[in-house]
Amino acid sequence: MMMEIPPPAPLSTEDDKSFVYYVLRYVPNLVRDEWVNIGVLVFDPRTNERRFRLIEDEDEFHRIRRLHPDADEGLLRALQGSLESRLEAANLASRNVSEWESILFKWDSQLSNSLQLAPPAGSLGADLDSEAERLYADRIAVPRLPKGVGLAGSRGYLRNYCSQVFRSAHLWDRLQKRVRAEIFTFPGDPMRLDYSYRRNGTRGFVQTLSVSRAPADAKLLAYTAKHILDKNQFASEFTAVTDVPLQSGNDRHRFVRETLKEFNIEPVPQEGFAVWVAKLRPMLLQ
Repeated sequence: MMMEIPPPAPLSTEDDKSFVYYVLRYVPNLVRDEWVNIGVLVFDPRTNERRFRLIEDEDEFHRIRRLHPDADEGLLRALQGSLESRLEAANLASRNVSEWESILFKWDSQLSNSLQLAPPAGSLGADLDSEAERLYADRIAVPRLPKGVGLAGSRGYLRNYCSQVFRSAHLWDRLQKRVRAEIFTFPGDPMRLDYSYRRNGTRGFVQTLSVSRAPADAKLLAYTAKHILDKNQFASEFTAVTDVPLQSGNDRHRFVRETLKEFNIEPVPQEGFAVWVAKLRPMLLQ
């Protein structure tokens, strides 16, 4: 039977919008009927825009390994590019809701036995990007500690903080979020750049970087920055928001700093990010 998209929920305020979302589940053992949520697809019925988020932080993969030691991690890590390609190939430009329903039904039937789409549900939010982030945090990300402390130092924690700062500075709508690295590197590259902006002919990129948990990610960012600089004509600037200030006496910190420095990637510690955004703001609002 074809899945039915629920009707948009009534708006709670004049600014809220109605969305439809699907949670993607990983089912390592069909017999036991146990699953773990690994992604969320959020759809705007009015515009046919969608946002798709899959697990990507090491904390999230560690949680799956702990819950399901025999999980196919290779499959999970390759999903982002594969499923994004399927969605693009489905030609989501149509504004026909019944056609969207048909696409999702076909997509669900073609997923591997280990992957399942949960029934669709409705939600309300200010915009598609923020609602996708909220749903991901609520239903997919590693649960936060009590009192909203969160997993300090993780990229998810850093992204949440950066998003709050950008919104407070009224720059959220001027940013492109989760930019595909494969645009600048090679098809199939699963990396996403957290934020991008344009100012005076320059394109800027902002990426969160957990020095405490994954310092090697600095090499991935440097590799991507190199390809952006080599393959594109526009001027570019790069910023890495780190969970801790980089200390000169710390070998790990020195590695990160020198790796970023090679491609003129500016490290900005989380504690200084609000000040950095305050300096950027007038340049983006010109």
